[in-house]
Amino acid sequence: MQYISTRGSAPVLNFEQAMMTGLARDGGLYVPAEIPQMSAGDIKSLRGLSYEEVAFRVMRPFIGDAFTDTEFQDIIARAYAGFGHAARAPLVQLAPNHFLLELFHGPTLAFKDFAMQLIGQLFQASLARSGNRVTIVGATSGDTGSAAIEAFKGLDAVDVFILYPHGRVSDVQRRQMSTPSESNVHALAMDGHFDDCQARLKDMFNDLEFRDGVRLAGVNSINWARVLAQVVYYFTSAVSLGAPDRAISFTVPTGNFGDIFAGYIAKRMGLPIDQLVVATNQNDILHRCLSTGAYQVDQVIPSISPSMDIQVSSNFERALFDAYGRDGAAVTRLMDDLKTTGGIHLDQGILDQLRRDFTSGRASEGETSQTIAETWQNSAELLCPHSAIGVKVANEQIHAASPMVTLATAHPAKFPDAVKAATGIHPPLPDRMADLFDRDERITRVPNDLAALKAHIKGALG
Repeated sequence: MQYISTRGSAPVLNFEQAMMTGLARDGGLYVPAEIPQMSAGDIKSLRGLSYEEVAFRVMRPFIGDAFTDTEFQDIIARAYAGFGHAARAPLVQLAPNHFLLELFHGPTLAFKDFAMQLIGQLFQASLARSGNRVTIVGATSGDTGSAAIEAFKGLDAVDVFILYPHGRVSDVQRRQMSTPSESNVHALAMDGHFDDCQARLKDMFNDLEFRDGVRLAGVNSINWARVLAQVVYYFTSAVSLGAPDRAISFTVPTGNFGDIFAGYIAKRMGLPIDQLVVATNQNDILHRCLSTGAYQVDQVIPSISPSMDIQVSSNFERALFDAYGRDGAAVTRLMDDLKTTGGIHLDQGILDQLRRDFTSGRASEGETSQTIAETWQNSAELLCPHSAIGVKVANEQIHAASPMVTLATAHPAKFPDAVKAATGIHPPLPDRMADLFDRDERITRVPNDLAALKAHIKGALG
């Protein structure tokens, strides 16, 4: 299995190399050169299997010879052993033909655990084999950072630095990043918003001297292994609802486009997916683009769904790469224009191509709160504000032809203020996190300045 860059001029890599590299050296994102296929029989054979068994069958073709079957099975088993639900990603029925896929039973109560726990085990196995040491730098709007720190804390061959926007994550998200005591993990509160954090992260990767000097690795959703891990729960949920004998639709609350791109990969592999619905909050660049063709960066507006407060959706580049017929030069020109002008406009042919696979909707702050309240009243299900955005948009898209699955991306206890304001209920943290607000925090405040960030990381590494 080979991996190529969306911008066409980086070296072709195998799975392990692409995973350890993260962002391609030409600034692009790695994608498989070919998408493995699963037949209807292959998909039917997933019925009744454990989450781990399905994960092995779905992901194995993408791994190539990077790990043996036994090694990969052991990695998967370790990755999901700490989840708080035997099904890992259980389905709950909200209404006729509408189901909620609970993705918040991992160690940090968010869907990012599915990918980060796996990638942590993959990194550990790879580094143990090579004897190398790496420096992971990540940018987060809240959940990626806590999931990364949880996955990598205490590992001998890894140092982790997570950039998060100061004052723009929930208290639970911040404390999940700042309270681990292990010396190899560092929470960096950066001035600005998430897009600033993501931009500085890309700047570090594009500074090849710094990148090579600290052996930089990335675990944001720019890393293909992150996307791959998320493909699995599309298969488990769809099979539970009758696939491949009927098509299933999915609504995904998303800011960075990684989670819904995983659904697109599942569809490309042969999973019968009817609709892939992008659900955005008021920072709605993806909805605006799919509606009009204009991908125009606007001001990031803080919201009660902070993990979606994003205006530059990195993984959208992967979708554009396919829409442009995998023309790396065309994508490079497009991304250069975006960086230079702050916006691009897709011609009708490209927009039609994207609309064959994706539709979209948005939710205002008031609509999000209303959906939290109504879902609790009607279905006795507490939603976090991100999941509520998904449910609101899904309700506008449901039709009789296929069941709708909305991805519940975080536990309501991660955003208790928004949930309590809508329902009067303060959702408690699980028992294993009951002392989270009693733990000491370690945070370093850093400026939105590339030179200062590089100097801090080098200093911390010694």
